[in-house]
This record gives sequence, C-alpha cells and structure tokens, in this order.
Amino acid sequence: MTREEFEELVAEALDRIPPELMRLMDNVAVFVEDEPAADDPELLGLYEGTPLTDRGEWYAGVLPDRITIYRGPALRMCETREDVVAETEITVVHEIAHHFGIDDERLHALGYG
Repeated sequence: MTREEFEELVAEALDRIPPELMRLMDNVAVFVEDEPAADDPELLGLYEGTPLTDRGEWYAGVLPDRITIYRGPALRMCETREDVVAETEITVVHEIAHHFGIDDERLHALGYG
C-alpha cells in the first residue's frame, strides 16, 4: 500500500469520527509517518500533548498536540487491505481517545487496545 493510500485511510477514519466529538477536539494535528522510533518498531500510533482533561487556565499559546499514525507497522502486522483499514481505524480512535484523556487500560477494555 502506498503512502498516499495509507494517508487516505487515515483521513477516512477521521471522517468516521462523530462530528460532535470532532468539534470537541482542540489544538491537535494528525500526521502520518512511515516508521516509529527504532526503540519501538511495532508502534502503530502515538499521542503527544496535553489531554483535554489535564488542561487548565495555564493552557494557552502552546503548540498543537500531535497524533502520529505509523504506516510500516500496520502494513507488517496486517495480511489484507481490509485488515489495514480496520487496524488504522482502531489506531486513529485509540490516539484520539488519548486526546480526550482516556488511558490505555480503558481503551483495551473497550476493544481499542
């Protein structure tokens, strides 16, 4: 799968997020990269920033939170295009949930592990 095709999958996954949740997202940007850092080669996605639940009066003038979705690990772990589509959607939802302050334990319980 090409980089452009994968980026389209990420865009489609974002489009499936309910509009009422997308409106609540604040100061966050989504990126696609080919590979994560060498120390975690199977990482599918990464949220970097301050979750909405941790922001206070001090939160102003900061750079956007960053969600990165990694193409290489998804392609290596999935056998079919349909698997890549499903895994990409799960990863996008998982990282957006971190933006909303939902931790990994809760995400695993909800099936977004």
